[in-house]
Amino acid sequence: MLYNWFEDIEFAYPWLLLLLLLLPIVMVWYFRKYNRRQGSFVVSSVRQFPKHRNGKIFFQHVPFILRMLACVCIIVALARPQTRNDEEMVSGEGVDIVLCIDVSGSMLAQDFTPNRLEAAKEVAVNFVDERPTDRIGLVIFSGESFTQCPVTTDRNTLKSQIYNVRSGLLEDGTAIGSGLATSVDRLRSSTSKSKVIILLTDGENNGGLIDPSTAKEIAKSLKVKVYTIGVGTEGFAPVPVQTPEGTVMQKEQVNIDEKLLTQIATETGGKYFRARDNEGLRNIYAEIDKLEKSKIEVTALHRYTEKFIPIALAALAFLVLEAILRFTVFKKFP
Repeated sequence: MLYNWFEDIEFAYPWLLLLLLLLPIVMVWYFRKYNRRQGSFVVSSVRQFPKHRNGKIFFQHVPFILRMLACVCIIVALARPQTRNDEEMVSGEGVDIVLCIDVSGSMLAQDFTPNRLEAAKEVAVNFVDERPTDRIGLVIFSGESFTQCPVTTDRNTLKSQIYNVRSGLLEDGTAIGSGLATSVDRLRSSTSKSKVIILLTDGENNGGLIDPSTAKEIAKSLKVKVYTIGVGTEGFAPVPVQTPEGTVMQKEQVNIDEKLLTQIATETGGKYFRARDNEGLRNIYAEIDKLEKSKIEVTALHRYTEKFIPIALAALAFLVLEAILRFTVFKKFP
């Protein structure tokens, strides 16, 4: 227990502990002096001394031992033992971000591991972890759009909502305009100087009540920057399809409207990316993370708690006990 206590201790003046090296010298001087005093007492026989004299000899050194213990405690107390608590205060200006993710049936294509949707969820969670001072929200879309999580600083809630995303929650289709419009609406009341949408899809716009061009103009008017990501390999990709006989894998053409996604990104001040595999998708999110840096200031606070008082009290107790013994048990009479 004492070891564990000292394990967390730091000393404000550790050089004072060098004074402990003087104590062995004092002890050697004391016992040499004692032996010289004993040596000057000559007797013709030791038979008259009782056999239990060794205990008495040791007992008469107790005051000196108490004084040495007091000295140890005083030196340690003067070195100011203390514990340190480190705190970090994070302040700064974050970015308001909405992750807009396509959850249409084609996102189950297995040209990514295990499929496009699960790969998108994995990188989204990692992205959230890398943005500690930002407010981030989640919008999903297929044939319609839905706010899965409003912009928030609650990382655990947001990540839980990302993990809960699955295909089939909404009417099937690819309503890029609706997804973008809903995402912009989540940022309408934002007071942040930097507002960003990361829109991820694997197809072409084929539904929804809002045209992608209209949603793009709304984003421009509110100064919302849109990064767009097209996911899917070149050519064909294996997609699970439900049939009366069960789920079968079927090859489907990868059709990404790169012209539309590039236009949305360029006109809003963002950038278009194409992800063809898991590694490429991770690199894209890493690049966006570098492009949208938050202004963060980290202030380190070191708080110290003094621990010398118990040691100083122990030194006082040793000195008081020594004084009591010297003026009672070991009192010398003239």
